[in-house]
Amino acid sequence: MAAETLHSAPPTRPANPRVVAAGAVGSIVEYFDFGVYGYVATILATHFFVSGDDTAGLLATLATFAVAFALRPVGGVVFGHIGDRYGRKNALAATVVLMAGASGLIGVLPTYAAIGVGATAVLVLARCLQGIAAGGELGGAASFVAEHSPPERRGLYCSTTQTGALVGALLAALCVSLLNSTLGAGAMEDWGWRVPFLIAIPLGVVGLLIRAKLSDTPSFKEAEEAGETGKAGEQARAPFAEALRTHRGPLLLCVGLSILLFSAYYVFYVYTNIHLQTVVGLSANVAFWSTSATLAVSAACMPLFGALSDRVGRRPVLIGASVAAILLPLPGFMLFEAGTGWAVLSHIVMGLIDSALMGVALSTFAEMFPTRIRYTGIALGFNLGSAVAGGTSPYLCTWLVDVTGSALAPAWFVIATALITLVAAVKLKETVGAELSGS
Repeated sequence: MAAETLHSAPPTRPANPRVVAAGAVGSIVEYFDFGVYGYVATILATHFFVSGDDTAGLLATLATFAVAFALRPVGGVVFGHIGDRYGRKNALAATVVLMAGASGLIGVLPTYAAIGVGATAVLVLARCLQGIAAGGELGGAASFVAEHSPPERRGLYCSTTQTGALVGALLAALCVSLLNSTLGAGAMEDWGWRVPFLIAIPLGVVGLLIRAKLSDTPSFKEAEEAGETGKAGEQARAPFAEALRTHRGPLLLCVGLSILLFSAYYVFYVYTNIHLQTVVGLSANVAFWSTSATLAVSAACMPLFGALSDRVGRRPVLIGASVAAILLPLPGFMLFEAGTGWAVLSHIVMGLIDSALMGVALSTFAEMFPTRIRYTGIALGFNLGSAVAGGTSPYLCTWLVDVTGSALAPAWFVIATALITLVAAVKLKETVGAELSGS
């Protein structure tokens, strides 16, 4: 599964800062949108779902959150096809526009009280559009940045794309926290929840402008000239089919490695915010600021994990993060009950598990697929993992706590997904330093 070498020499200069920014900006928009939905889930439950049971309303809201993840693999196939045949740049421009538009739709959507079940239906539609856009985002961004990066720095540069994901989530948490603090609970519940969804529109415009000014990657251009992509490439007419036919092993490994990444992300950065309020009993402000601190530390450390993988390899970092995810969640969730200081510290430490995984994942995945199907391969494997353990995580954790009555139930969920990823990490063949393959 190690990448074969291109006939041309690998790049020897650092990636253009604009390339790094173009890779990160879509992730910022995507995870800002996804983060906002999770952080205002308790408010959305009262506006778009009718139920006398608060838990049932919250579960319905989180189920809608999960719907987007079921469509992420579809988005990965659609945008992967566009990106592998017609260029990474075109596909990435489309994903950022679709994501921002769908988020803006939620921001202006009338509530259930105004138009009845139609409000619920449009909310679900908007989430579906976000899921399709998200499915095409990171696979393309990873391909774009990886193909512009020198082999010896690929882990570092690709980690910046995932850092964008945490920056987006951090901005979402900060935005909701500031609105809660300045508007108060009443105004926030009445209309303030719409503001962060509307902010995604100018963010999307900025992302589009940055991406529109860049040319496609050297690897894609070389493959296109060689007749391996575009109209001249018979195999590349169906990147999805070729990925399934010739790269099933890497696809399965990509799914396995993604499962813990997504479960940890949505448990530690989204669900824990809900858990600290509804189970531990901390105030919304404390929960939001704890989440913000966790995201800030994780985002700052992610490039360090990417750079570490350039020195010691992708495999050791992935194995280490998986072992940490088996050992730390139980004591971590216990410490949530030990007081505010311990809760915040525990939250930050557990967030570093996902920081390590995210810092290494995209460079690893890029090295597992050849140029002509790289976008599709990353997007498909990554998003299948997200569909299994991403959007379902907040729902399952809320449901498990309600059914079992145990505040530790979410920890066991993370441990179960960590065991799957540990097996995949052990089976992974080291690819650090490999030149990206063209065939």
